[in-house]
Amino acid sequence: MIMKKMKFALVLVCSTALHLCTLAQDNFPDGTPIPEWFRQNDRTDIKKLGQQYRITDYNVVKDSNVVQTEKMQAVINKAAEKGGVVVIPKGTFLSGSLFFKQGTHLYLEEGARLKGSDDISNFPIVPTRIEGQTVKYFAALVNADGVDGFSISGKGTIDGNGLRYWKAFWLRRQFNPNCTNMDEMRPRLLYISNSKNVQVSGLKLINSPFWTNHFYKCENVKLLDLYIYSPEKPVKAPSTDAVDIDVCKNFLIKNCYMSVNDDAVALKGGKGPLADKDENNGGNFNIVIEDCTYGFCHGALTLGSESIHNRNIVLRRIKINHAQRLLWLKMRTDTPQNYEYVRVEDIEGSDIGSFLYIRPWAQFFDLKGEKRLIKSSGSHITMRNIKVGCDAVFKVDKVAESETFEYRLSDFRFENLALQAKQEAKIDTSIVKDFKLTNVIVNGEKVQ
Repeated sequence: MIMKKMKFALVLVCSTALHLCTLAQDNFPDGTPIPEWFRQNDRTDIKKLGQQYRITDYNVVKDSNVVQTEKMQAVINKAAEKGGVVVIPKGTFLSGSLFFKQGTHLYLEEGARLKGSDDISNFPIVPTRIEGQTVKYFAALVNADGVDGFSISGKGTIDGNGLRYWKAFWLRRQFNPNCTNMDEMRPRLLYISNSKNVQVSGLKLINSPFWTNHFYKCENVKLLDLYIYSPEKPVKAPSTDAVDIDVCKNFLIKNCYMSVNDDAVALKGGKGPLADKDENNGGNFNIVIEDCTYGFCHGALTLGSESIHNRNIVLRRIKINHAQRLLWLKMRTDTPQNYEYVRVEDIEGSDIGSFLYIRPWAQFFDLKGEKRLIKSSGSHITMRNIKVGCDAVFKVDKVAESETFEYRLSDFRFENLALQAKQEAKIDTSIVKDFKLTNVIVNGEKVQ
């Protein structure tokens, strides 16, 4: 009995020591500790958020065919007077843009559906942020600006009702192949700006006409247990990125499912030859995406296309299927960029197009009359503990040098990789300065 107790105590001590060691080693790629905030992920308890304002108690009716924007906004405004939670009960409610204010929250009960109007006139044109620029454009379905402690939660659905917008976009592309994403008028699903301590949890966010979740100049944001979806067929949902992180700091995406017809998580921040001089622009710092599952997407983690600086980016413990790219660095040819300290680790998956994809990105290229040389870089990129099947391992262009643009790649690490490549298995280490491979197996053979 004594020996059993001693063994149990020894196991307990070892287990505790291992746990503490694991926490001690939980660092960002540049070596700084990941704060405890990233591990405190309690779900939203609306009972602690003040009075509940059930929209059907304020003349909002369950009717999927009647746009009730003004009535729902009136409930939000009333909740803002003393603070509280706007509750959407079971049923479908059709709306245009809604604007949440300081002290308000949104909760969707199980079976509740907030559905966006497919008439763009129900979405006002406002000063906003889109595609790396600050412009006047259409508001999202759900909007919040300058709020602290805002939450959206529940077990319901926010449905962008995007089919009509998608069809219109592809029809315009047939008429004008050079049209931009913004030329066809369509709203985003969720847009939160200039805010902090934001949490979105538990919901289904589907069928967005444009980007699904867009956060601009936000700090301390958590997306937890979300189902984010838009179709790739039969009608492709164009540019329906799952999450766009735009000039943000301390951002966690955890336990989410993402399947969209564009990038799953895209880091934004500005574009143009003077983007780094514009106070509206900026970098993204301390971003963690973990314990997520991916369906179809263009890129599981994409840095760009409108982005100037990203540092301490972690993608870990994910399962992925049918992504066109695992890690994608878009090197925009008209914008100075610095992508640094990125770590992708503990990944399992199959049917991936490219394991690593780095190439110049020239869509809607515009130097705006500037003639200076654009210099960009990608450095301290680590991909480790990954077992996936892909078409190509290393789709990376050689260093581009021209009169207007060049980029440099350095300090890459591939560690403990078991890859099955259907087409291109070669890793050209000459493209990257200081590229180290440790225990990298491709198609059963060790790569030196």
